Amino acid sequence: MPIPPVLVNANSSSPLSFLDLSWNHLNSSVFPWLFKYTNSLVFLNLGVNNLGSIPRAFGNMVALVHLDLSGNNLESIPRAFGKMVALVHLDLSGNNLRGVMPRTLENLHNLQVLDLSYNNISGEVLDLSNFSFLRELRLSHNRLNRSLTKSVGELSMLQVLAVSSNSLEGDVTEAHLSNLSSLNQLDLSFNSLSLKFSSNWVPPFHLDIIRLSSCKLGSAFPQWLQTQKNFSELEMSDVGISDTIPNWFWNLSSNIKLLNLSHNHIKGTIPLHWFSSSFFDYHITDLSYNNFTGPLPQLNSNWSLLNLSNNKFQGSITSICQTNRSSMSDYSHFDLSNNLLSGELPNCWRNKLFFGKFSLANNNFFGRIPDSFGSICDFSIFGSSGLESLDLHNNNFIGELPKSLINCSSLKLLDLGENRLSGRIPTWIGTSLPQLIVRRLASNLFIGHILLQLCHLTSLQILDLSHNDIRGTIPKCLNNFTVMAQMQSSKVSISHVYPLRLSSHRYAFSTYLDNFLVAFKEKYLEYSKTLGLVKVIDLSSNKLQGEIPKEITSLAGLIGLNLSRNLLIGIIPHNIGDMERLESLDLSKNHLSGIIPPNLVDLSFLSCLILSNNSLSGRIPTGTQLQSFNASAYIGNQDLCGLPLLKRCPGDQAAQGPRTSGIDGEGNNQEHANSHEHLWFYTSIVLGFIVGFWGVCGSLLLKSSWRHAYFQYLERIGDWLYVTIAIGMAKLLRK
Repeated sequence: MPIPPVLVNANSSSPLSFLDLSWNHLNSSVFPWLFKYTNSLVFLNLGVNNLGSIPRAFGNMVALVHLDLSGNNLESIPRAFGKMVALVHLDLSGNNLRGVMPRTLENLHNLQVLDLSYNNISGEVLDLSNFSFLRELRLSHNRLNRSLTKSVGELSMLQVLAVSSNSLEGDVTEAHLSNLSSLNQLDLSFNSLSLKFSSNWVPPFHLDIIRLSSCKLGSAFPQWLQTQKNFSELEMSDVGISDTIPNWFWNLSSNIKLLNLSHNHIKGTIPLHWFSSSFFDYHITDLSYNNFTGPLPQLNSNWSLLNLSNNKFQGSITSICQTNRSSMSDYSHFDLSNNLLSGELPNCWRNKLFFGKFSLANNNFFGRIPDSFGSICDFSIFGSSGLESLDLHNNNFIGELPKSLINCSSLKLLDLGENRLSGRIPTWIGTSLPQLIVRRLASNLFIGHILLQLCHLTSLQILDLSHNDIRGTIPKCLNNFTVMAQMQSSKVSISHVYPLRLSSHRYAFSTYLDNFLVAFKEKYLEYSKTLGLVKVIDLSSNKLQGEIPKEITSLAGLIGLNLSRNLLIGIIPHNIGDMERLESLDLSKNHLSGIIPPNLVDLSFLSCLILSNNSLSGRIPTGTQLQSFNASAYIGNQDLCGLPLLKRCPGDQAAQGPRTSGIDGEGNNQEHANSHEHLWFYTSIVLGFIVGFWGVCGSLLLKSSWRHAYFQYLERIGDWLYVTIAIGMAKLLRK
């Protein structure tokens, strides 16, 4: 974008001290005009433009106090920056800066704010002892390595220390932090740093934001946190704590907006009224993957994210109904999966609004899913059109699916597997849930046919209807699954944006990636970021009849196809070799006939193949791919022959050469005689082992004097070997 004429024609003799051209499309052509004001500019903001490089002439702008070049395409920091000794605020974040931090920056003694975050800067952190006025040091999301310089401890005015998401390693001790009495934001997360503080250390600061995720804190709950009484954010995910959470922790702060203690081994219980007394609107709580026990706390507050999954909470979730109807509970992410919760779902969902994710999977809930349950989908806020992920798998729900789920038009993931749901699969799943990526109804009691409406789900990547009582034929319209037909990854992941309320008018937004367990290659695999790679159809263990439709082979991007344990007849489609991405194919326990298609050998990614227990015939196509599988992949096909089966095909005998079968002097077949010799040979081995073992070991066990003598003999041999080796080594050393 060129400089506007009103600026180009401005009288350069007039001093210009303040200039903000941020959030435009300016390129490097702005610099010649800009340098007309070298001696007068004090404040310059060129953030979020298209500047490709910084000319050396920038070093002549010695009057600059505030410089913001963030969000451009800058690749290096000119050494000339060291001449701008008047700089107080320098922001170069969100660029493509590479290499090490130039030493000339150490000349900027007056800096109060240095922001180099979100770049590709490598090497070690500069010596910070010269930056005695520094208030904010932001170096997060780079490639900095080695240890955190101890010179940071000399920055007595420092308020913000943010070095997260680097490759820093080594210890952080009290010496790094004991002089930082003004510090209110500490972010060391996602490094390989070990925090080593004495148990009675009292920090000189009172932090507002504490982020230590993925650092090493040790097994004990950090005692120094007891001195931090007014923090709003605490992130200590995956820090190695295996301690019982102390009672004083629950009374620390009434100002918490974000609490993340996930992926530890923390034990203990949560006070029943803690959530309701400590939290306000739009808060984030993640205590997942720990060992919390006891009853679930009362869920009568509003969260952006509430994740208590993978713990040992017990009891019901009836407290969710205690919310005042005039103050609805709003959740963007609600996950209580993998606990010991039980009881029936309360019928109070009409005043509960959810968007993002709702999961009660892997618990002990039972009974029918209330008809009001579909009301949780009818919600739109912050750009979300409603619930995107509903996971109730592995419980004991019964009955038919409530028709109110027709409201969940934004669903991308629907997992109701491993329950006892019954009735026919409703047609509205195909017509009213058009965005479905994952549809899993496995291991239930569903009956009926696979309806043609299923084929409307063009975005579907995972279809699992296995282990039900579904009959009829496989629809030919499965080739309408557009995404499954694409060879490349769909680059899709199921992510949810949730807000964090910072004040009455300010929000921050974060993203949470959904994960999903897929039955693939006879085991469960978890996917989240790589969900776009997974394209699977599993219709196994039903009563499907008829032939395998040839249209299914047009799904070239499919990596897993399981049609086993059905009543399918006919041949394996001849063009199955067109499914080039196929890694797992299971057609076992059907009534398939005919030959194995020769082009099956072209499936170079195939690592799991099961064709057993059918009526296949003929030779197994020759190719390293099919011969590499175990014979169990083909057994139960009476007329199938060729490697890896032991059964030879017609014409193979001559190629193998004639078999000799001599006759011994007594008229017996020589092979029969050989078998007797093998039998006596192995029998003698077994008898010899028994006699030898019990002849020696039995005597030692039964007679104590022999046993003591034997072990004393072994001890003397050991002593002799030790002395011999020691003398030999001494001689070698003297030489």
